[in-house]
Amino acid sequence: MAKVELKQPVVAEISDLLKDAKAVVLADYRGLTVEQDTQLRKTMREAGVVYKVYKNTLVKRAIAGTAFEELAKDLEGPTAVAISSTDATAPAKNLYEFAKKADKLELKSGVIEGTYYDNKTIGKIATIPSREELLSKLLGSIQSPVANFARVIKQIAEKEEA
Repeated sequence: MAKVELKQPVVAEISDLLKDAKAVVLADYRGLTVEQDTQLRKTMREAGVVYKVYKNTLVKRAIAGTAFEELAKDLEGPTAVAISSTDATAPAKNLYEFAKKADKLELKSGVIEGTYYDNKTIGKIATIPSREELLSKLLGSIQSPVANFARVIKQIAEKEEA
């Protein structure tokens, strides 16, 4: 079988993952121990993020002509690809948090919802709370005054009964 025929299924697999992706983040995993890498893969799997290592040339072929094409310039050296189709900040967040424990892991860049971010900016994106966290904080801040008002009314009603 020719080399091209062996590579086509891998490029197709990457393309399928990118088709519905909200975010793709690249990381340099050089220097991680097997134990650290296993822990990182487990963390990513639990977060619903696909974390794999592909040949850079195959990733370049898969991202050609997509919203993720700008990542091609960062595909040098050992590169891991983290892809999420559900939570746009999950790949960056999980990699960033893990990089705090494993200083060998470095974020290279990423594309989140169509916008390219370099290694410095992707770290800032990772610290932004997820949509669900922001919504829960908003609901909490809306609910708090209403709950306080209800308590005051209840206390006034109890005081007038007595």
